[in-house]
Amino acid sequence: MAKSYRPFAVPSGVDVKVQPGQVVVKGKLGTIAVPVVAGVVVKVEEGHIVVDAGPGTPRVHVGSLRAHIGNALVGVAEGYRKVLQLRGMGYKAQKTKEGIQISCGFSHVVDFAASTGVTLDVNQVPDPDDPKLQMFEIVVSGADRHAVGQLAATIQSTKPPDVYRGKGIRYKGQYVRKKQGKRAAGTQQA
Repeated sequence: MAKSYRPFAVPSGVDVKVQPGQVVVKGKLGTIAVPVVAGVVVKVEEGHIVVDAGPGTPRVHVGSLRAHIGNALVGVAEGYRKVLQLRGMGYKAQKTKEGIQISCGFSHVVDFAASTGVTLDVNQVPDPDDPKLQMFEIVVSGADRHAVGQLAATIQSTKPPDVYRGKGIRYKGQYVRKKQGKRAAGTQQA
């Protein structure tokens, strides 16, 4: 017996149109076109989206397409957001016309441009480890989940968190397990 995929509801304020080769999802935060693999059937029925394999077509791509359409629905209705924290003495971020500029221990500043449909913002907040100090947060937000995640990962890969000192760029809420250094571990004689 073939597996039947459950239809999912279209949120209010979101318009879904099935076109040849793609599904166009339009909402208050933008428009996203999701490509449809040949042989997969997408239908909009009574406010629900049904994705299923066509006759004689394997069901390999149905689950992935459902997930991409679901991500597009959430993206145009609510949006996606990633928050990065700069931790380190002298680490700074500032907003520019094109995106943001980060100063994170290199001899030069690093510029990041916001891609289409993605916005970058910089906030200064108290450091959770020491409330007297301030640190910078970079907020990456937009309707396209992939674009938001990719830009956040690119920014974070510029200066990943150091496991010995804890400084670097990390996601908000990310736990970085600190290692003890050679001095704290002591020297061992053979």
